[in-house]
Amino acid sequence: MRKRNPMISFASAALSLTLISGLGFAATGTSKNQEDNSDNDHSTSSATHQSPFACDRLALDPAARKRHFDELGPALRSMRKAVRELPDGYEFQFPSDPKSIAMVAEWAAGERLCCPFFNIQLRIEAEGGPFWLRVTGRKGTKEFIKVDGASWIRPVNVAGGNRP
Repeated sequence: MRKRNPMISFASAALSLTLISGLGFAATGTSKNQEDNSDNDHSTSSATHQSPFACDRLALDPAARKRHFDELGPALRSMRKAVRELPDGYEFQFPSDPKSIAMVAEWAAGERLCCPFFNIQLRIEAEGGPFWLRVTGRKGTKEFIKVDGASWIRPVNVAGGNRP
């Protein structure tokens, strides 16, 4: 019988242990990452559940509802600088000062609660460019906006302001 070199045997054992441990870690890491992603991946749940095309005003508490519909909405409609029609919704340009951006962001946070079927994006273009709010969604969203948000999509009256 041939004598084995103890260093090679030790190295083989260490390599085997590393591989086995690595496989166990990789399997555990993969399932942990899948669990973590399942908590954060809303595409799976939204693919199986679609909210109806209806504004759920009760998704906001009374104070937030008053702020959203009676204060922010009218103020933002009067601040619009432009409206763009998109294939699946609309885009609205607003002043790009910090106060306007904060108001639009606050409105968007409330809107996603009462109209969870909207895709809402805020975009601030580089070099002091324009600030846009984009509201889009699945088939039917644009039609919903035309009916429920008619005052939002009216053409902007630059000379006389945008009073609703």
